[in-house]
Amino acid sequence: MGSSIYLFALLLLIIFFFMKESGLFTTFTIDQESVPPPANLHPVVEERSGQFIKQAADKGITVVITDGFRSSEDQDRLYEKGRTASGNIVTNAKGGQSYHNFGLAVDFALKTPSGNIIWDRQYDGNKNGIADWTEVVEMAKALGFEWGGDWAQFKDYPHLQMDFGLTIAELQRGKRPPNSSSLIADSEKDE
Repeated sequence: MGSSIYLFALLLLIIFFFMKESGLFTTFTIDQESVPPPANLHPVVEERSGQFIKQAADKGITVVITDGFRSSEDQDRLYEKGRTASGNIVTNAKGGQSYHNFGLAVDFALKTPSGNIIWDRQYDGNKNGIADWTEVVEMAKALGFEWGGDWAQFKDYPHLQMDFGLTIAELQRGKRPPNSSSLIADSEKDE
């Protein structure tokens, strides 16, 4: 009985070896070296950012994008703040671990009529009884952005991103979203 199991297992290994050698088992992997890292915002993220900025302006709110695409080197410098560099901790993501590094995120602030850039989430500059920050976030979310203020851990209130259903690990391995502006960026997320 024991030798039958041994022979069966050996036979299976031989079959798998020949199937692999004949090309019947083909694996598809993305060669990270063949996929260049992004150097700017994804076209859909850029287009939708412009849309929520215009929508906000139509409501009397001036939005400023304070950060968009960020290189891994820039991300590492930002990560060092509050750790080995002076300042407060502003991110938990090292270089290559942020959607900014793949052109899929922006950070925003509000601009007051006097020209001040603010991150005041209670500010109601258009005097409609709703915080301008809340209005901007709702506009962005309607366009497919995910808001860092909705995160359970490390809330990042100025952060908006479109992940196109891709994880950071997939992006690190070279997977990229298509460039079509007709895409629905918030691909089938639970509402």
